Amino acid sequence: MPIYDPERDIPDLTGKTIFITGGTGGLGAASALHLAKHNPEHIYISGRNAAAAKAIIQQIHETNSITSVTFIQCDLASLTSVSQAATTFIAQPQVQKLDILICNAGIMAHTPALTTDGYEIQFGTNHLGHALLIKKLLPLLTASPDPRTVLLTSQGWALHPSGGIIFPDLRTTQSFPFGGPWRRYGQSKLANLIWARELARRVPGLTAVSVHPGVVGTGLFHGLGLKDKLLIYATAWWKFVSVQEGAWNQVWAATVDKKEVVNGGYYEPVGRLKDGRLDGDARDEGLGERLWNWTEEALEGL
Repeated sequence: MPIYDPERDIPDLTGKTIFITGGTGGLGAASALHLAKHNPEHIYISGRNAAAAKAIIQQIHETNSITSVTFIQCDLASLTSVSQAATTFIAQPQVQKLDILICNAGIMAHTPALTTDGYEIQFGTNHLGHALLIKKLLPLLTASPDPRTVLLTSQGWALHPSGGIIFPDLRTTQSFPFGGPWRRYGQSKLANLIWARELARRVPGLTAVSVHPGVVGTGLFHGLGLKDKLLIYATAWWKFVSVQEGAWNQVWAATVDKKEVVNGGYYEPVGRLKDGRLDGDARDEGLGERLWNWTEEALEGL
């Protein structure tokens, strides 16, 4: 396909309501800035940092004074916080539908820890928090004539442990013989990829895809230890792209004509379907079924 140009290739978004998790910085903020230039009705950005949100909102308004932008406090590592964020969004009087949900926020190669609800922190943040948000917002998504959900995964999904997801250990900090932080990260990113496919299969009318942004020097990268940074530089220094370019794949997936998207597919930059690269665990329909049932049970009553 031709080189992607968001200025040219994002269509007019008049009337669209958009929700971006992690929209206060990094790829989420870059996505909001790209999309705002095409006149959506309202963009909601969630995150933990109200001051950062204020700065992004001001930056958006400098380029587009028409689109409304609202910050919603949300910590994906707390299911209570996610529920409150969804309730706040749903209660907005102007919200009648949700056209685009970009599940962008996440953490990477985190040290062993648990969420406030007792789940392994990368899995709890990257998958479970987003799964709850999607569950809460599904009625508004399905009220849209063209609902779109984009889940940010990573080529790091391939670092998942043998078997894909170690369900019995998800309420522990999960230790592995080697590469623990990256194994846990890969497990959570595999879950993002599988969840998009399950949503596409189970929710009529919803277009859901997973996307890899490329190798981007966001805060996630800069927060890594020196050894991890050197490893990434040594193996992928020539692939690094700017944060603005790193957002291209997700804004493409959020706005391209749905006829050009394989529902449930996994895409690498920009708009390149890469389902053929998936390993046996990533393709396993039984694993998708098990993840769906495990997640439904974990979120029961929320």
